[in-house]
Amino acid sequence: MTNDPLCITDDQQPAAECQLEKFQSYLELRNMSSNTIRAYLYAVRQFLELYPEATHDYMMLYKCYLIDHYKPQTVNLRIRAINCYMEYLKQPTQKILMVRMQHKSFLENVISQADYEYLKSCLLRDGYIQYYFAVRFMADTGMRISELVQVTVEDVQNAYIDLLSKGNRVRRIFIPNAVREPCLLWLKNIGRSSGHLFLNRFGRPITTTGIRDQLKKFALRYNLDPAVVYPHAFRHLFAKKFIERCDDIAMLSDILGHESIETTRIYLHRSRSEQQQIFNQVVNW
Repeated sequence: MTNDPLCITDDQQPAAECQLEKFQSYLELRNMSSNTIRAYLYAVRQFLELYPEATHDYMMLYKCYLIDHYKPQTVNLRIRAINCYMEYLKQPTQKILMVRMQHKSFLENVISQADYEYLKSCLLRDGYIQYYFAVRFMADTGMRISELVQVTVEDVQNAYIDLLSKGNRVRRIFIPNAVREPCLLWLKNIGRSSGHLFLNRFGRPITTTGIRDQLKKFALRYNLDPAVVYPHAFRHLFAKKFIERCDDIAMLSDILGHESIETTRIYLHRSRSEQQQIFNQVVNW
């Protein structure tokens, strides 16, 4: 239990875990992704550990607690989780508002094309072929890391992967020939014709955590900024390159699986470093 003055320190009710199991079933019936379910359960468990019951007053205290301890994006994720929990409890009137987030006029932590090319060459040179293809798949398709770990050899052969997303919608992610053909050649050379594409050293499907941890190690090994060598950075790179070559933002929104085109508009902006470079070039009077 926390010693934060906003928190109630009563012991957690024995029925809490049972309630969480029922809430998990509720989320699964709504076809939410495993990552979303995990995040929602974490938030509700945290709330129930801090407060004795789910009331509007305690939810407001929880909101204050979140604002004091986390970034706005995390705050809003956990508020969404608690609001969803209130819907599950059939108390929608108890829902609370999320915090307002200022829209940034620049992209953050986007790996540069030069660093991306350097990373790929290092991975090939040192024999990390699987991770070479992992970063290529993210940078050449825009897929999320949670989607990357689901790719199978059969998907590569078919040149696309179909995934069930929110609202029971099937999202098709295309695998371009530029990465598909060398990947098929690699698979042929190592004698693999089926199963998950990316495996750990035990031959089991690699986890998202495993990929994140390995990318951090590669960043340190190759003297790259760890802030730009992480899974979503390659998705950012894909979106940025796509919008530069094809100005169809609606198509990009569909490819990325965004629920709103407004989410995709950030890719119309330049990165902060690009803005600074242009600014220094223009402002020379």
